[in-house]
Amino acid sequence: MRKYLALFFVFVLIIACNEQKNEALNGSESEKTEAEDHGFGIVIHGGAGTILKENMTDSLEAAYRSKLKEAITVGHEILKNGGNAMEAVTKTINILEDSPLFNAGKGAVFTHEETNELDASVMDGATLNAGAVAGVTHIKNPIDLAVAVMDNSDHVMLSGKGAEVFAQTQGFELTAPSYFYTEKRFRSLQYIKDKEKAQLDHDQKVSFEDPFIKDSKFGTVGCAALDKNGNLAAGTSTGGMTNKRWNRIGDAPIIGAGTYANNATCAVSSTGWGEYFIRAMVAYDISALMEYKGLSLQEAASEVIQKKVPALGGDGGIVAIDNKGNVAMEFNTAGMYRAHMNAAGELVIGIYKNH
Repeated sequence: MRKYLALFFVFVLIIACNEQKNEALNGSESEKTEAEDHGFGIVIHGGAGTILKENMTDSLEAAYRSKLKEAITVGHEILKNGGNAMEAVTKTINILEDSPLFNAGKGAVFTHEETNELDASVMDGATLNAGAVAGVTHIKNPIDLAVAVMDNSDHVMLSGKGAEVFAQTQGFELTAPSYFYTEKRFRSLQYIKDKEKAQLDHDQKVSFEDPFIKDSKFGTVGCAALDKNGNLAAGTSTGGMTNKRWNRIGDAPIIGAGTYANNATCAVSSTGWGEYFIRAMVAYDISALMEYKGLSLQEAASEVIQKKVPALGGDGGIVAIDNKGNVAMEFNTAGMYRAHMNAAGELVIGIYKNH
């Protein structure tokens, strides 16, 4: 009798263990499903400025919209397939850097000396690690070199020739400066130089109120993304300001001004008059307002772009995404090339103030 009772208890114990195992497996599957269903999203900009419908041909507008769609779709596909936010940001920006439509990479503007000096930065919201390069002249995709600085060096920012020596140690091929030449950008430089000369010949101070000269500061590209694991990342790339001198560096490669990402709050990429965005530390300030004052992403972005930057005398805009997938595309100029895609794949593209 005792033998049968012992066998019975062993049988009951086996059943109980199997049930616990099944519950554990089911629990793991639930957690896996929950992780896979984590919201994600991506938002990009291609620069802000005096972008008016009446100054845009239908074909050029179509070209901008097509390239914005192409770029953001690449990043969204990476996120949808479980890729990380940093990869989505850099691959998206690569598309914009390779297009002559934007002031970054191939479409970079010219300096006063008729060269092209490129800046870029990235930041990882999970680790708060960051990388940046400034004033490089032989790097086809500066955003990729910024990632290499972040991942493979002890530094945050490298500049000029030193950055390019580092690039070669990382296997980057140096690109001939002629790659960056576009007739449109070169003509823009000549126009501004002629305007400057005419004003100086008449003993006038160079006026930044001239629409063409004023918009010479814009055109930066950038991206911010949230992946399925809840990690944020941001990146920014630019050719800087047309007719810039003395190796001028704007906000794009400055962590906290042109780029910022923190999983506790948001990821931000800026575009605008760099000197003011540096002084206002625009990207970080949006994050700080969320963290310390409890503002929403949209409230923080509006406070900085519509109040703080204009109060200093600057203009421009930002794109940002928070850790819940909420997006802000805020600017105080006539227009900003921009696009957003959410986890459902819904696409929004805008150029002008109202659309």
